[in-house]
Amino acid sequence: MLHEPARDSGPDPATAYKTRLGLWMFLFYCVFYAGFVLINVLTGGTVMQSIVLEGMNLAVVYGMGLIVLALVMALIYNHLCTAKERELADAARKEER
Repeated sequence: MLHEPARDSGPDPATAYKTRLGLWMFLFYCVFYAGFVLINVLTGGTVMQSIVLEGMNLAVVYGMGLIVLALVMALIYNHLCTAKERELADAARKEER
């Protein structure tokens, strides 16, 4: 069975916006991830062993925080990109009239 797209989507006028937003969000996430790595490298992991929340050590809390941050950022990215696509589609429809 040949799988093809349901319809031709054509060019995406929001590509530049999505790319710029994605790069900024990636850099934002990299800062937090670099903090995780630097704490491990510079302290030999001793700081990560300290208990910080409900009996969990910093490594677990920070790691779970990174996962949650990635999921929240994905939702934000999806919302902002969808809003931009709708905005550009509405503008294109107004120009056609």
